[in-house]
Amino acid sequence: LGHFSPSPQPNQKITMNFAILATLLTSGAAFAPAPTGRTSTAVADSLNGWVPDESAFAWGLPGSLAPVGEFDPLNFAENTPLGTMKQWREAETQHGRVAMLAAIGMLVVEEPIEYHPLFEAYEKDIGPAIRHLDEVDSTTPFALIGLTLLIGSLEWNRALKGFAKPEGEFSFQQLQENYYPGDIGFDPLGLKPEDPEEYAIMQTKELQNGRLAMLGVAGVIAPGVG
Repeated sequence: LGHFSPSPQPNQKITMNFAILATLLTSGAAFAPAPTGRTSTAVADSLNGWVPDESAFAWGLPGSLAPVGEFDPLNFAENTPLGTMKQWREAETQHGRVAMLAAIGMLVVEEPIEYHPLFEAYEKDIGPAIRHLDEVDSTTPFALIGLTLLIGSLEWNRALKGFAKPEGEFSFQQLQENYYPGDIGFDPLGLKPEDPEEYAIMQTKELQNGRLAMLGVAGVIAPGVG
């Protein structure tokens, strides 16, 4: 008679089933993709190719230019959280844009151009450009209302485009994860490059000109205030 093993007991069957299941799970995990810690492709595309790098200056955001390079004498960028860095870059970009417009406006209304769309500047001496808004209020008061509505609508659009909704874990002025600081989608002339490197170069130029404009406008306004 041939020798044959006794049938497995119920407890043995359960143990074998668990062993087989554990083997399948561990072997399947070996083929699962490992977490990379990088930004997803969709978020990277919305960030114009920028991938936040904690080890890089200002999390790898563009804006540094020789010979100054990574200029940060007060170490604001050191150990700064990503969310805070994006908020600072958003503020810097927007203030730079306003300053560039202000610089053009101040130059146009002064001699020899001396042009103003709301009143004739050459008919009387209004004084420095910083006081011209008073003249607008006296001659065209509704212009200030229109200006207020225009600024409010622009800021409202920027808030909807880039800022997170006050839901769940929310901090003041928190930006959306997939929002690139300053990229509000306004590009009527189609100047925004598709290539991430070219976009970084263009934004560095914008930031540098904006920084220069902020210094220049401050220098023009300060004597008028005094």
